[in-house]
Amino acid sequence: MKKSVVGMLAVTAMTAAMGSAFAQDAKAPEMTAAEKETAKKIYFERCAGCHGVLRKGATGKNLEPHWSKKDKDGNVTEGGMLKLGQQRLEKIIGYGTDGGMVNFDDILTKEEITLISKYIQNTPDVPPEYSLKDTMDSWKLMVPVDKRPTKQMNKFNLKNIMSVTLRDTGEVALIDGDTKEIRSIVKTGYAVHISRLSASGRYVYVIGRDGRLSLIDLWMEKPEVVAEVKVGFDARSVDTSKFKGFEDKYAIAGSYWPPQYVIMDGDTLKPRKVVSTRGMTVDGEYHPEPRVASIVASFIKPEWVVNIKETGQILLVDYSDIENLKTTTIASAKFLHDGGWDATKRYFLVAANASNKIAAVDTKTGKLAALVDTAKIPHPGRGANFVHGKFGPVWTTGHLGADVITLISTPSDDKKNAKFKEYNWKVVQEIKHIGAGNLFVKTHPKSTHLWADAPMNPDTDIANSVAVYDIKGDFSKPKAVLNVAKDSGLPVTKAVKRAVHPEYSADGKEVWISLWGGKTDQSAIVVYDDATLKVKKVITDPKMITPTGKFNVYNTQHDIY
Repeated sequence: MKKSVVGMLAVTAMTAAMGSAFAQDAKAPEMTAAEKETAKKIYFERCAGCHGVLRKGATGKNLEPHWSKKDKDGNVTEGGMLKLGQQRLEKIIGYGTDGGMVNFDDILTKEEITLISKYIQNTPDVPPEYSLKDTMDSWKLMVPVDKRPTKQMNKFNLKNIMSVTLRDTGEVALIDGDTKEIRSIVKTGYAVHISRLSASGRYVYVIGRDGRLSLIDLWMEKPEVVAEVKVGFDARSVDTSKFKGFEDKYAIAGSYWPPQYVIMDGDTLKPRKVVSTRGMTVDGEYHPEPRVASIVASFIKPEWVVNIKETGQILLVDYSDIENLKTTTIASAKFLHDGGWDATKRYFLVAANASNKIAAVDTKTGKLAALVDTAKIPHPGRGANFVHGKFGPVWTTGHLGADVITLISTPSDDKKNAKFKEYNWKVVQEIKHIGAGNLFVKTHPKSTHLWADAPMNPDTDIANSVAVYDIKGDFSKPKAVLNVAKDSGLPVTKAVKRAVHPEYSADGKEVWISLWGGKTDQSAIVVYDDATLKVKKVITDPKMITPTGKFNVYNTQHDIY
């Protein structure tokens, strides 16, 4: 049976369950202490990112045992995991849904699916807080600044190094983009979410979902971690200070739990300040878990753009005087997730995915530039910038919940683009994609192609593939649909090999795609020639387990996408 059909059945089952009568005396399934600890670990590693530590939902649904909410007319709807029940929960988790949740029957065992289904019918655990003292106690300086090289000690082309997340082993592989050889595998936090570069391009900052932030020095003969700190129990975001005069001086990392961000010295990660993000949402309600989503460093002011997921608030944090911190709060929409700069690097565009909107912040004026309505659950990664033949400069996002790619017109100071002003901050085109479940879109200034994946789609063939669009064409259909799993030459296994995260080489001539399969499967990165769309290299290595995000040093340093 096709995964998409199974997913539809799961959604139908969920809908029917939500409308069924709910026994008032329903009780949560009993669990032993050992079962609960195992389930808690599974939930953290596989579920918390979308559904929240307290299970109140964001990108994913609310997973509390009981919940109620009011619709726009004031009518109260009740639901919860107890209402769904054990059998239906196991089906939904196992088969996934067409709304963007993948099937877990090839990731978790039947016993683990049973366990996690029981766990989410029980009251959520509330993790402890994490103070500045806790952060300081976790800080490790392996190599002091005065003991580090004063020049590059290796002969690598650092501009074309790829920092590759090895999700399930808690490692980062540094792969030479020229030779395709693994230069170093560095032990980091679990499931590194992103790699960010210092303004100088020397240091790579990587943050794991377990809150462990590692600083890698690329100048060493064999690049390695020179400092690390734990900023919380769950985290996704990090960046550095990039404004002139502050290069590499500070770093900032945001936590999902506790909901707060930490400011550190950029070259040592020594903690300097912890700031809570708890507070009121844009709707005027208090939220106990407003997680720090994406963070980016402004190029035109000494500021960070800090996006607070559950509140829908965007913070402009001025780091020119961290002892007397000044913050501008901009109301946008819920739930803020990830985003990227427009081509001018004046405007930051971020997905408010639960509101089906893109929020655009003008970092020059410190105000909201626009709220743009989009299709369901936008998920841009960093997005993609290019010049459209009819509409001029556009920024692009894909969607978890819709089978389209959205093009939004962005302003430009270039006089030749003045004629496109009437389109600014409007959706100028929706391109038909191969399916919903997109995570990343990517292009390059030297390319004429836009690459888009769909790894969260329940259909195996779609999840295996990426679509390539001709940005000089009419976008009526993809120029090509590449089945990355087949192109890899790897054997077929039970686990779906999801093609994820296109990333360009520094020169824009190659595109690297990860194949994200099961823990025990051989993984791969498939490298395509961007001009011919032919496979150039399949990178496999027994040590390279579940590669996901890849971050080219030069492109990441300069925010090229």
